[in-house]
Amino acid sequence: MENRRDFIKKTALAGLGMSFSAASYGRILGSADRVRVGVVGFSDRFRQALAPSFAAHMADMNFQFVAVSDIWNRRRDEAEAYLKGKNWAGDNFAKCRNNEELYDRKDIDAVIISTADFQHALHCVEAVESGRDAYVEKPFAESMADAKRALRAVESTKKIVQIGSQRRSAPNYHSANEFIRSGKFGDISMVEMTWNVNQPGRWRRAKLVSEIRKEDTDWKRYLMNRPMVDWDPRKYLEYRLFYPYSSGIPGQWMSHQIDTVHWFSGYDHPRSVVANGGVYVWKDGRTNADTFTAVFDYGPDNDKSKGFQVSYHSRMHNEAGGTKEYYFSNGGMINLDTNKVTPEGGMEERYAKEMGMKANLLPEMTLGNGGEKMVTSANTGADPMTSRHMRNWMECVRSRKEPNAPAKAGFNHSVANIMATIALHTGERVTFDSVKQEVLAGGKVFKV
Repeated sequence: MENRRDFIKKTALAGLGMSFSAASYGRILGSADRVRVGVVGFSDRFRQALAPSFAAHMADMNFQFVAVSDIWNRRRDEAEAYLKGKNWAGDNFAKCRNNEELYDRKDIDAVIISTADFQHALHCVEAVESGRDAYVEKPFAESMADAKRALRAVESTKKIVQIGSQRRSAPNYHSANEFIRSGKFGDISMVEMTWNVNQPGRWRRAKLVSEIRKEDTDWKRYLMNRPMVDWDPRKYLEYRLFYPYSSGIPGQWMSHQIDTVHWFSGYDHPRSVVANGGVYVWKDGRTNADTFTAVFDYGPDNDKSKGFQVSYHSRMHNEAGGTKEYYFSNGGMINLDTNKVTPEGGMEERYAKEMGMKANLLPEMTLGNGGEKMVTSANTGADPMTSRHMRNWMECVRSRKEPNAPAKAGFNHSVANIMATIALHTGERVTFDSVKQEVLAGGKVFKV
């Protein structure tokens, strides 16, 4: 016979597999207390970038890994070997089969979440409602329902949540934001963004797909609130290729770049989006596009005469052009590839004069870092941008200040991603109802 505690937990978990009996947990940290961190999802992203970034600051900030939660037994064992092998976790490192086991523990103060794209928002809800702070990889959410639920949970619990939009901790992006916000750049009139690669194996995990067994993981728990379907190791390990487990290009890449548009402009979401694309080259069974183009209109909802356009292009079968972010005004441009402000394309005297106008040319300048140096405790091989972002989260866990990429920023990039994905799937011009917080396709609410 199950006790009352188990009954309450199972009842709460019946809908989405979340809400925990440990919801009241919340240790008050003193300046000398170690912050004990759990890993939710031992992913490639965690191993290659998040763990080294954390480890670069863990001694200085007095943080330590103490547990992992992963529903695949192989990943739990790999996490233990990896973290303990590098002395980034203590001898009592715990391996939890799921998040209920993780949050039932009293030695977890915060977590780093790097699970499948569609799980981020709901795993964030689990974390904050159990009383833990969280670093949550992007995209924040792949559906409006999940995005709204997660934002409400973060705002109501007041936990410290950093979204993995690491550009928000990079000095050159801060410099660009300050230049634009100062008015010296002029009004943004156009933004062009690209993210091109030529990698047939990107997001593929063929070897692991052949090795994983259904009985070694928890397929039902993996699906969370997505439709129940038969076991498919590709959807488990190569989820970025398949909707609704990921939007693919929008969630993985565009979420980074469109976030800077929101940051620099102050607009929370696009007014409208149109999109096109498809699987033109990598015909390996994927359903998410290998070629994607979206065009956004940004500006105040109540004044259509103001605003600018964002053109976003991405392809996975030819890397010419690479990753670019260009911001244009009438006076020139900001190139975030070279970190230069230039008068390129600005209003020249010869054209201005014939219209009775004055030339408008920006000065040439470099977007610097203001002499800022990144503080690290160890050389762990972390990339500087992610390392700065991780440290900002760690500092905010201690100070209780808002981090550089709060949950609202994640919500906003999710709105843009979802709008673009719906535009791609429906062929409709997609808009957003700011009052009802709903995506509209062809003027009708589109539930996703």
